[in-house]
Order: sequence, then C-alpha cells, then structure tokens
Amino acid sequence: MATNNYPYQKSFEKYLNVNGLAKVTIKEYTSTLIDMFEYLSNFNIGYQKNHHVNQLFDRDIQQYMNMLVEKRQINNSTYNKVLSHINIYFKYLFSHDFSEKLPTLTLKGRDRNKESKININWIEHMPKILNDPNVHPYTKMTLLLISKGFKSSEFLKNNFYRVFTKIKFNNYETKFINQFNNFIKPIQDKQSSNDLFLKQRIANDPHLTLPGLHKYLKPSEEYLSFSLNPTYLFQGYILNYVIKNPGENEFELSNHLNLDLASVIYYKKLSTKIIND
Repeated sequence: MATNNYPYQKSFEKYLNVNGLAKVTIKEYTSTLIDMFEYLSNFNIGYQKNHHVNQLFDRDIQQYMNMLVEKRQINNSTYNKVLSHINIYFKYLFSHDFSEKLPTLTLKGRDRNKESKININWIEHMPKILNDPNVHPYTKMTLLLISKGFKSSEFLKNNFYRVFTKIKFNNYETKFINQFNNFIKPIQDKQSSNDLFLKQRIANDPHLTLPGLHKYLKPSEEYLSFSLNPTYLFQGYILNYVIKNPGENEFELSNHLNLDLASVIYYKKLSTKIIND
C-alpha cells in the first residue's frame, strides 16, 4: 500500500482525478505539495512540533511562498500557479472536514502585468557596459557580481569585500575594477569601511541597502533599456548559463550555480520554454 508523501495525498489526488484533472496536472499538484511540506518540516518550527496540517496558519504558507521568491527566484506566473495548487488543496481539506482552517484565505496572487521581463542576454553586453561612462559604477559592479553568480543579498552584506578579493576576473573586468577603486576609495575612507556598496553621506551604518541601491540602478535601467532589478538579473544569469550548458546534468548545474535541485529543475523547465518560444 502506497504511503502518503504529504497529508491526505491519496484522498486529495483521488478527488482531483474525479474532477477530471489530467495526470500531468495532478503530478504538478503532487510536486508542489511535497515540496511545501518538506520545507515546513525542515524550517517551520510550529509544523515541526506535531506535523498536524490543521495547525497551519496563513503566515506558515506565506513563509514558504516567500522562500520561493527569495531563494528560488520564481516569477509571478509561477508564484500564482503554486499558490493556486496550495489553495485548492486547503479548500479540499476544509470542505471534507480534514481541517478547520483555510490558511490561504488571506494570501493574494501577484500581478503578471507588473512583472519585469527577464533579459537572458545582458551578460553578452558586459564588456561594453563596463566601459560605458554613462553607467553608474554601482550599477556596473552590481552587474559584474551577479554575472559571477552572487545575489544582491550576498554582495550587500557587511564584509563582502573579503569574498570579493577571492574572485577571478578577466582583463576587461580588471580594468573596470581599477576604475571602480578610484570611485569607491574616497567613500571607503570617509565611511571607514572596505565594502563595495556604501552610502555617500556619513551614517551610523554606512552600507547601502537594497532600496538605496535601486536609486542608482533606476537611471541606468532607463539608459540600458532592460530591467536592472537584481532578482531578474540573477534569473537572467541562471537561464543564460543553463541554456549555454545543455550537457550539464542537474547535479552539475546545482554545483556550478549554487542552487538546490528543485531550483535547478525549475530553471531547466523555464529555459526549455524560452528556447521553444
């Protein structure tokens, strides 16, 4: 007898089948729910205590959805699809008296029309961008670091300069770094910090925040004519690598891109869609 990989799996999938859903669609539900409950089992303190599905709240589901956005960099379309799967699951539990709560009731989908288009080719323009005096040094450094596989949450951290000194750069990248050093050195001296992204005015915390970085990215975005949102830049970097390295298996991609396997599978599917489109 098959065991459930998530609460009430057998009865829920029977319900989906009775309602005429295709096998491939039911598999998508299965994948979503297994992933969510594995995440909650590993990272949600409340669920870890008793693993009772009727003790889940909206904040617990939102925690999982936030992880998908922040760690796996999913787009709005995928966000809405995953939330729909989870919503239908909890409506089933509620209507069949398996749970007294509807933890998805307050959760909202994301507007597809507001989603920035992912540019997978921006890396090809790096030599020209790094040499362009019209692009702000912080913008150039952001692009350079994302092209090396770093997220904004990583390179905006305190003491990232220690990691930066270990990165290998080619000739044109080194030329830009020398120019960047001329720009940042006076600011570093003023702020008594060796980090790369610093506020230009004296502050208790001299480090530039993500909203602060966006103020520098926005003018360059209009000039370069593609989104400089770090999330979408990182997605573009990942997709560019996946498409250019079709011979690498999921484990190799996971190692090279520093992503978990679930994220790699997501990006491989998305890259296939981009190629076919």
